[in-house]
Amino acid sequence: MGADRSGAAADAKDRKRVGRSFGLLAALGVLLVVAGLIGLFYAAFATLTTMFLFGWLLLAGGLVGLVQAFQSRKSNHFWLAVVVAAINIAAGFVILRRPEASAEALTMFAALFFLIGGVFRLAGGLVVRGTNLWVNLVQGAFGILLGFLVLANWPGSSLYVIGIFFSLALLFDGLSLVLLGLSARRILGLVSEDEVPAAEAAAAGPGIAAGKGPAEGQERSHN
Repeated sequence: MGADRSGAAADAKDRKRVGRSFGLLAALGVLLVVAGLIGLFYAAFATLTTMFLFGWLLLAGGLVGLVQAFQSRKSNHFWLAVVVAAINIAAGFVILRRPEASAEALTMFAALFFLIGGVFRLAGGLVVRGTNLWVNLVQGAFGILLGFLVLANWPGSSLYVIGIFFSLALLFDGLSLVLLGLSARRILGLVSEDEVPAAEAAAAGPGIAAGKGPAEGQERSHN
């Protein structure tokens, strides 16, 4: 009995810890959702914030790659690692110095990516004609339309396109984290509710058996 109670207490503590972790995950999702909504309302600020974040990440990644390259300078890929690290550092420095121009260049790249990707998806859907024909056609047409819309308003569209994309990514990631955390906590609650009657039945089992034993003995003696 003591071992069963200690095991049940340990399981309850583990479930509480896991439930707290999923609660923190849901709280993080709420923060991401709030950040995504703020970014959608202030798209220009979100664009500049994204560019600064991207620049610092490139700069830090280039410095780390340069240090790792010199630590393994006897390897065959030393100069390749040095060149890649130097390009990352230079790109990060340029983005931090000129975030508006960098946003314009990145917006142009994104528009061309959507346009070319939409054309290839549309042509591939028409050539292959598989089961996902209409899905490929709709995605291709949407990519082409989005690319044309971004290019038609470029460079003015660079003030909000990147911020909107980044804010939408934060919003959907936050919603997925919130749903994951709430679903996990609900599942843990259902598991704990199912285990409580089982534990009560196991605890009451010996008492019931002991109560039935004398009664059955008395019936046999009377017979």
